[in-house]
Amino acid sequence: MALQRKSPCKINLLLNVLGERADGFHELETVLHPVPVFDCLEFERAGRGVELACSLAMLPAGRSNLVHRAATAFLAAAGINEGVRIRLDKQVPLAAGLGGGSSNAAATLLGLNDLFARPLRLAALGELAAGLGSDVPFFLQARPALATGRGERIEPLDFFPALRGVWALLVHPGFGIETGWAYQALARFPTALHGQPGRAARLIERLSAGDLAAASGLFYNALERPALAKYPILALYQEFLRAEGALATLMSGSGSTTFALAPSEAAAGQLRDKFLARFGANCWTAAMELGGGA
Repeated sequence: MALQRKSPCKINLLLNVLGERADGFHELETVLHPVPVFDCLEFERAGRGVELACSLAMLPAGRSNLVHRAATAFLAAAGINEGVRIRLDKQVPLAAGLGGGSSNAAATLLGLNDLFARPLRLAALGELAAGLGSDVPFFLQARPALATGRGERIEPLDFFPALRGVWALLVHPGFGIETGWAYQALARFPTALHGQPGRAARLIERLSAGDLAAASGLFYNALERPALAKYPILALYQEFLRAEGALATLMSGSGSTTFALAPSEAAAGQLRDKFLARFGANCWTAAMELGGGA
């Protein structure tokens, strides 16, 4: 019997780079928020090894795919000799800064653990997730979080009162930005490469206090410096969205998705209509409520 799981994406409300690490990664403090835009995965016990099919032909379905890697790692760690057949239905854009691949990997770990009657504890799944990629551990849980280290150390947070009833409009321009390039390009922007610690704590404090107006100036992404310099259309998107009433705008992750916050579903819909009228319908867009405190 097949088991199905939804795989959400995320936005970074803040991504502060604190310098380079000896292991080649970058030290980070980042505030992540889950977003209810989903890929879907289906898991079935079958055959031997891992068999993966994907709805998106351009996405490799072999051993380089994070879902395939996650399934292989899970079967090995759980000592399972059976095989699995996985179907991935992609809706989240690729190379978008939304963590789609990382979320798919986490959903695979959780889904297979359920499929095989939970042979691994959450701590073991967390170790597997950290080995697959910096964003993967975040998606093992469903709340906002502060991530530190290279992004793999996760501190779950309560939903922010300041985001209660707030909607996010996501805009993907139709091209991706490679994460490795974005981090390497930070060398040309020393102040972005060596950010001031504590930005995350200040943003979390304001959002937790319920004051979005005060928090809006604290949204920050160091990777905007190289990304917007190379792709000025992204800066134009943000300028337009702010001029049309967005409460805040920011690029998510390494890009290329920009998000804009709106006070209601109606406002988000109007913002989306105005954006598409100005820039055309070739962009991928999605609008959804973020959720906040009770």
